[in-house]
Amino acid sequence: MESTRKRLIDLLEKQEEHISGQQLSEQLDISRTAVWKHMKELRKDGYEIEAVQRKGYKIVSSPDKVSENTLRWGLDTHWIGCELHHFSQVESTQDIVHRLAKENKPHGTVVIADEQLKGKGRMAREWHSPEGKGIWMSLLLRPTLPPVQAPQLTLLTATVLAKVIDECSELSPAIKWPNDILIHHKKVSGILTEMQAEQDQIQYVVLGIGMNVNQNEDEIPSSIAHKASSLKLESGDEWDIPKTIQTILRTFETTYDAFIKSGFEQVKYEWERYGYRIGEKVTISTMKRTFEAVLIGIEPDGALRARDMDGKVEKLYSAEIHWGEGGYHA
Repeated sequence: MESTRKRLIDLLEKQEEHISGQQLSEQLDISRTAVWKHMKELRKDGYEIEAVQRKGYKIVSSPDKVSENTLRWGLDTHWIGCELHHFSQVESTQDIVHRLAKENKPHGTVVIADEQLKGKGRMAREWHSPEGKGIWMSLLLRPTLPPVQAPQLTLLTATVLAKVIDECSELSPAIKWPNDILIHHKKVSGILTEMQAEQDQIQYVVLGIGMNVNQNEDEIPSSIAHKASSLKLESGDEWDIPKTIQTILRTFETTYDAFIKSGFEQVKYEWERYGYRIGEKVTISTMKRTFEAVLIGIEPDGALRARDMDGKVEKLYSAEIHWGEGGYHA
């Protein structure tokens, strides 16, 4: 069920002229006083609203800040973000979505924060999530897939992020297996997928996205400055965070729907098109051994395919990949 605020925003967005409070009241099935209160909330968020007697309301300009209202404005998706929660500061958006999942919130619920105090990546690594500088977001998915296919959602999300950066800039993103987005060999985004499942059925998936957007050089922690960057640093331009979030959500919905309908083949093609070091020789470390191999691509189940120096093809589900001087670690 769409919220009244979202329906109000949809109505205002479509109007080139003023729309009366009475029309809004009738179309939204709320009182004119309630309409006025909603307008007051939009003004607090930074919307400039022109109210003219006998004509009604018209949005003159909208803010570029991140909020539930600004993210809903122009978000023409069918299911993703229909329930959307924005917070100024949280410990982790992942934790909030896990809680919402247990409260039976719907497929496509989105949680976004301006700042995370305990952002996390794969293998419990810390993810630095400073206020107003990036996209710190988690999605709730309820796919009708067997648990073995869950890794495909991580790979799908990586292609979405790469495609958005590719299409919104002159940058050339690459996906480092399985889930990091690199630009000029430096990480700008990562994905964390967590799942609650029974033996043969996924109950829900929490898909976390962390993206460094507008950090300056002195805002990247010195301990990771050699391997991390931001979209602003790599492009030279400030990015509009609300619009970037909306583009990610739109692209995700389209890509996810195509995947559910047609399978993994197109995702696999897109992933390998952006795949980092595909066709190149790297050093791979697993729990059992360290060896040199050429990266070939990915398997349908999300495993990395590599050919060792003896010509044997390996399927890797967990590995550290090294390359370059000093051994850059994947």
